[in-house]
Amino acid sequence: MSEKRTLSKQTRTNWLVDAALFASALAAMLSGVYFLYFPNGYQGGRNPLYDVTVIFSRATWGDVHTWGGVLMLLAVVIHFSIHWSWVKMMGKRIGKAARGQAGPMSRGAKNNLLVDVVIAICFVLAALSGVYFLFAPEGSAADPHFLFSRTTWDMIHTWSGTLMIGAALVHFAIHWGWIKKVTIKIFAALRPQSQSGVTVSHS
Repeated sequence: MSEKRTLSKQTRTNWLVDAALFASALAAMLSGVYFLYFPNGYQGGRNPLYDVTVIFSRATWGDVHTWGGVLMLLAVVIHFSIHWSWVKMMGKRIGKAARGQAGPMSRGAKNNLLVDVVIAICFVLAALSGVYFLFAPEGSAADPHFLFSRTTWDMIHTWSGTLMIGAALVHFAIHWGWIKKVTIKIFAALRPQSQSGVTVSHS
């Protein structure tokens, strides 16, 4: 007989939101890598790398990047709302520590907080620049120069996204134990069981 594995509703919700965030971020990242290696527009036919097909066409990669980014934004908003109490707690703790009213944080907690802050800042920059390109896409007649030029927005989007990917990988490594444990339990719960509670084997 196998041990019955249960998960709280909150843990399931966290895992589903994180899975949606991971999938949308992966779509945005892979499409972003495509545009990093095959940048720029048609340039009147002077760009030989324009519309290079790597699995998908350039237009399809553009759609993947746009909608992957939109879904990631929605997932982040939900993720942030779920963990809002933790955000407030950490904000109060940092404020108290700055005033000398709280004990020092552990090394692990400091590293986790630093990574989370980097991800948050990079995400805001990538999201804002992404919204800019959503309303002022490449190839439009004129550069609207909203706060910055299109070139500057492009640099912000590229490097904030690149740094966010690196920080996200570190975040993933830090929380790998929780990810592995919950994922195993999620898929174990999906396996059919007999009335006696024994997991049915398909081998």
